[in-house]
Amino acid sequence: MQNRRHERVRELLRRELSAILLREFSVAEAGVISVNEVAVAGDLHSAVAYIGVVGSAAQRKRALELLQEHRKRIQGMVGAAVVLKYTPELRFVLDDSVTRGNRVLQILEEIEKTLPP
Repeated sequence: MQNRRHERVRELLRRELSAILLREFSVAEAGVISVNEVAVAGDLHSAVAYIGVVGSAAQRKRALELLQEHRKRIQGMVGAAVVLKYTPELRFVLDDSVTRGNRVLQILEEIEKTLPP
């Protein structure tokens, strides 16, 4: 029962955060910010949002700066949109798993090219 609730809360937070970030931050300044995953503590008092940024290195850096700078305001917006007993304290972490995955695929393609047919 508890696991299912955590799953629903994680997905709800991920969707709401995605909508807020899309609405609040300029693509020109911070790139395209996506919420890849949200991890919620067992007591639902805190959550870590794993953020992906499509854009230049400067945009990725700026996106993380903006998220940390506006964390309290974003948390307030989430609290207003998602009805929970406690609004989790948010922490943002840059998630580079997509970039790493693309690099692995690129390496595999390079290896494949060197193999005899």
